[in-house]
Amino acid sequence: MRSDAVGSSCVVGHRGGPYRSDVPDTVLLIAHGSRNPAAQTDHERLCGSVGAAAGITVRPAYLELAEPSITDAIDSAVADGAAQVRLVPLFLHTGNHVARDIPEIVEAARRAHPEVVIILDEHVGADPALVDLIAARI
Repeated sequence: MRSDAVGSSCVVGHRGGPYRSDVPDTVLLIAHGSRNPAAQTDHERLCGSVGAAAGITVRPAYLELAEPSITDAIDSAVADGAAQVRLVPLFLHTGNHVARDIPEIVEAARRAHPEVVIILDEHVGADPALVDLIAARI
């Protein structure tokens, strides 16, 4: 049974726990997606950098316009043996993608993989640390 829980990450919280700190995570950084290959390269580079900094597996996933899709990335992580998959939407605002589209995809993945804990973090725009990051840049 899934319940809300707060895990240890830089984001405000997540839906879909329970979070198990004793199980290595596979983290999916979710980008919108773009037809521009440079955007995909940038996203893959970000995933690699975050993974290296955190010492965990971080993979790219895209809502649309690029591959792998969120569903395919979850399926791939599960096929590779992940017991827990954590999704971090790299979106700034609560639009339709954050409020509806991504949660629907995640719920379908939970039904497809009931043996796996699939955690949906809040979008990065909800993190108060973003204010500090922006303020430091201006």
